[in-house]
Amino acid sequence: MTTLRQIERLWSARRYDHLFRQLMAARPESSMRLEVEVGGSAPAAALALIRLDELCQSHQPLASDLLRALLASQESDGGWKDPMTTALCLRALFTCHGAGAAIDRGLFYLANLQKSEGIWPNVPLRRLPADPFVSAFILYQLGENPGFRAAVRFIDALNWFEHHESSLDPESRRLWDRAITRCRLGNSSQSTLTWS
Repeated sequence: MTTLRQIERLWSARRYDHLFRQLMAARPESSMRLEVEVGGSAPAAALALIRLDELCQSHQPLASDLLRALLASQESDGGWKDPMTTALCLRALFTCHGAGAAIDRGLFYLANLQKSEGIWPNVPLRRLPADPFVSAFILYQLGENPGFRAAVRFIDALNWFEHHESSLDPESRRLWDRAITRCRLGNSSQSTLTWS
């Protein structure tokens, strides 16, 4: 697993894509598709913040630098480039116990992009087809968060996956299997779990 020193070294050297790939490689949601489609300073900062939290090192000065970089890279529409990067950045902000305008704008961005059937496109254009992999990634990152659940049509997304599970490609299926566990964790206050 990546250490604080490795994160500091790669962040300081501005080797953002390398940092992202190194951090993502050890994660359960790791995928070649993510390594190809997601990159740059914002996702690297988000993953680094998540990793610092896992290491109980969120108090380090590096965390403040990463947080500032993450907030500075939020776009005017409320997102961070695309739905997957936005989900990752929101998870990092939630990990930092964040609240406020940046999170509200990010959640609005995801809610606005959600398609009528309940899942998301792979780029920030609502008229494009829905993408099960992107949607499973979003649910994996945010599915247990009450703020996310309240902002989007969460049940619609879960129902879509329930009805289309058999037609998922292997990579989307693997990610969905991981996402459903996190979604159930966020729903642990209910004794029986039903999506409909």
